[in-house]
Amino acid sequence: MSTSTQRRRVGEYNVTAHVEIDRSAALVWALVADYGNDPQWRRGVSRMLPTPAGEVREGTTTDEAMRLAGQSYHNLGLVTAVQPGAHFEWRTTAGADANGSRTVTPVAQDRCIFRLAVAARVTGRQRVIGPLLAFMLQRNLSSDARRLKVLAESR
Repeated sequence: MSTSTQRRRVGEYNVTAHVEIDRSAALVWALVADYGNDPQWRRGVSRMLPTPAGEVREGTTTDEAMRLAGQSYHNLGLVTAVQPGAHFEWRTTAGADANGSRTVTPVAQDRCIFRLAVAARVTGRQRVIGPLLAFMLQRNLSSDARRLKVLAESR
């Protein structure tokens, strides 16, 4: 598994994690492209309500409740682009200021690479703890990728 954190502007953090999973890209896509599965593999997510339910498509909206760094967040999101079976992009419309993507790339018939990417921006007083929040976000993304691997490989 690989992870990285980059800071492009003051208060903006770009975080990625990827993991190789010993399952087909189609199976992994089915898990990650259905936001209803998120509480099973994403740390801190207690509720994720996509509209419409099922596989993401451009225009899917989300209502998420989560905790990060001891703080509760209520985020609304929007899926902005989808390449079915392979990649989708999202952005928040309320709550945390973030955008990101999920990508599934086949490397063999029963093996793929899953990649998570998040760009988060902090403003105001949160800028002081921005590096700590970025560290915690990176840690969460890495553990999320590992949990997804375990979930997918148990199917």
